[in-house]
Amino acid sequence: MKKLMLQGAAAAIIGVAALAGTATTASAYIVCNRAGDCWHTSERYRYRPHFGVIVHDDNWRWRDRDRHYRWREHDGRGYWRNGIWLTF
Repeated sequence: MKKLMLQGAAAAIIGVAALAGTATTASAYIVCNRAGDCWHTSERYRYRPHFGVIVHDDNWRWRDRDRHYRWREHDGRGYWRNGIWLTF
């Protein structure tokens, strides 16, 4: 009985380790437009060139000289233009 319990515990530990090894972190992106409005998105959409946006990885940070950037969050698929959220 003791041997069976030890084998079960070992199998559980191996199973948890396998799941932890395959887990991925959630990726996100930062998108900024020409006016300096920036927002997070969970997907890397294909923004049309005339939208005038740049997609950065989530670890992107602006520097002190880039003070014209500001955060504007919004749910859903779209982009900021002239202070208005436009969906697509």
